[in-house]
Amino acid sequence: MELERVVCAEFTEAEVTGFVGRQGSFEIEVNGQLIFSKLETSGFPYEDDIMDAIQKAHDGKPLEKITKSRPPCVIL
Repeated sequence: MELERVVCAEFTEAEVTGFVGRQGSFEIEVNGQLIFSKLETSGFPYEDDIMDAIQKAHDGKPLEKITKSRPPCVIL
């Protein structure tokens, strides 16, 4: 929800949707292209990387897959 708020604040014309998938998954697509997958990186994306990818798409530049991630939070 926080990522949706940040994206929509910066890119007011953006449409952000979400759905519950299989457990442990978290994926981000921009214009139908998968740019991040938690299943592939074992973590969550950095907000700046997501915002940079959206800016590239907005500017008509090619998108690249985000491969770096931060570890998921562990609640004990």
